[in-house]
Order: sequence, then C-alpha cells, then structure tokens
Amino acid sequence: MALSEAILANGCFWCTEAVFLQLQGVKEVHSGFTGGTIKNPPYREVVMGRTGHAEAIQIFFDEDVISYEQILYVFFATHDPTTLNKQGYDVGTQYRSAIFYKNDTQKQIAENVITSIESENVYHNPIVTEVTPASPFYKAEEEHQDFYQRNTEFRYCQLIIEPKLSTLRKKFQHLLIKNS
Repeated sequence: MALSEAILANGCFWCTEAVFLQLQGVKEVHSGFTGGTIKNPPYREVVMGRTGHAEAIQIFFDEDVISYEQILYVFFATHDPTTLNKQGYDVGTQYRSAIFYKNDTQKQIAENVITSIESENVYHNPIVTEVTPASPFYKAEEEHQDFYQRNTEFRYCQLIIEPKLSTLRKKFQHLLIKNS
C-alpha cells in the first residue's frame, strides 16, 4: 500500500496532531516545522518566530480510506482559517494557517475546497489560509510527538485540544477510527 502525504499548519501542532490521529486511514502523523528559512530549526527558535517556519504536521494516509479532500475539510473545521497568523492565544507567523501542497493535484483540491467553503459562507470573514508549495519538513523533538495522548490532563490539552476533538466527533463521526 502506497501512502499519500499531506502537510498542514493551523496553529499549535499539538492540537493538529491530536485531531488527525483520530481519523480512519491516517497511518502516521508527525509534528514539526516547514516553510522557513533554516535547516533543522529547533522548537525554541520556531516558537519565537525567528525562522519563518510554521508549526505543522506531516500526515501519511491511505487514499483508499480517506481522501485528501476529506482531510482538508477536517483541517478547515478544526481551526479558524480566517485569522492571519493567529490561532487562539498563539500569535505569530509560526501559527499561520497553511496548506503545503506536494503536487498540482493537491494544490487544485485545496483551492477547490477553499472556494467551496467560502461559497457556503461557513465563516464570517475570508479564509486567509496560505496554499503554497511544500518545502522541507523537519520533525520536531520527540517530546512534541503524540503530545496530547501523553498529556491529556495538561490544562492546555483540556482547554484548547478537547474542543477541537469535540468538533471532530460532531462533524466527522463517519471518518473516525471506531474506538475514538
């Protein structure tokens, strides 16, 4: 089975990773950084906004089970794509909303999904999500991988991640792993 890859940024990667690990067909999710100017950026430099990178996730998924389009609809439903360089309390370009496409097909699908969501007036403000070619993805340090699963009692997880998971369960029940 050949897996497809998606690279997405929509605020803190702890939140994004937790959401996508719940989906059928998603085989791996890595928290990391992309879209910046230096190789192998350390977390501290990224979160201080010094590298131009976004906190992002790299998703490997089986398109026979879940499509890239479905992944993007989950992406848009579980963050605010109308706030420039901001998600909740996280502010800066490192928290921007972005789709880093791997090929022209992904680019076209992303643009079509954005057009569809905007035509449905889902949000009161325009979507500001970047749609940009993928650049190197750098996996974050191990303590950032599977963060939610290892820290469900952490206040940040309860206040920020739990509502995203609740949205996921309400809107995308048909895409969830059965025991999620």
